[in-house]
Amino acid sequence: MTVPSDPPDADRALKAKHRAMWAQGDYPAVAAEVIPDLGAILTEACGVGPGDRVLDVAAGSGNAAIPAALAGASVVAGDLTPELLEAGRALAAQRGAEVEWEQADAEALPYADGEFDTVMSCVGVMFAPHHQASADELVRVCRPGGTIGLINWTPEGFIGQMFAAMKPYVAPPPPGAQPPPLWGSEGHVRALLGDAVTEVVARRQMVTIDRFAHPGEFLDYFKANYGPTIAAYRGVAGDPERVAALDHALTELARAHLRGEDKAVMEWEYLLLTARKRG
Repeated sequence: MTVPSDPPDADRALKAKHRAMWAQGDYPAVAAEVIPDLGAILTEACGVGPGDRVLDVAAGSGNAAIPAALAGASVVAGDLTPELLEAGRALAAQRGAEVEWEQADAEALPYADGEFDTVMSCVGVMFAPHHQASADELVRVCRPGGTIGLINWTPEGFIGQMFAAMKPYVAPPPPGAQPPPLWGSEGHVRALLGDAVTEVVARRQMVTIDRFAHPGEFLDYFKANYGPTIAAYRGVAGDPERVAALDHALTELARAHLRGEDKAVMEWEYLLLTARKRG
């Protein structure tokens, strides 16, 4: 087994900050109410079935882990944030899914080389700050011939644009940290996985969001529930002008993406990528 080395103090502080960010608000509600279908889409794309040993990396509250378990797989769901794991346990119990929930850092997974048939992540691993370290771990714990499957928000899609809109209002990332939406670029992910994989299939798809009737509803929901948005507002809480400017930026972004007369919907773009680890 390859044992990742302990992170330096700066990385430990960054990970603690990330844990706290995702514990804010109610990300399990976002996953269940806004993007409930993404996990099942990823599970199907990976061909998960009975008897498969599956790892869901940066699993959150189990948007992908639970559908994989219901498909008959033996599933481990790992995430950095204990509060999300607790929510996942409750959701899995409600749906009758058996999942192992474990605290795990995507950049230093506590699993043996080649332990899993399928290693997947649904808009999760993209938020680990060091992309190559995370990609190397995805490959390491997947068995030769096994499947790696990812869903990530694209830089050009709604969530990628939302992070771009919030960027001026948050502290710059530490050296070496990369922006999450890069994981939604096929070229970036191919470069991260490199020659360790073959049979790469990548396609951009849209998920239809029908949760928000108007831009203000979107803004209020994300300010209350989505950790990165909450963190951005806390960072400017003492500056009413910057708060108002961020309100305006996010409201106008939502307005530009809302469509429909009888029912307002958004289309959020993501990259679905699957690959096979070389034998």
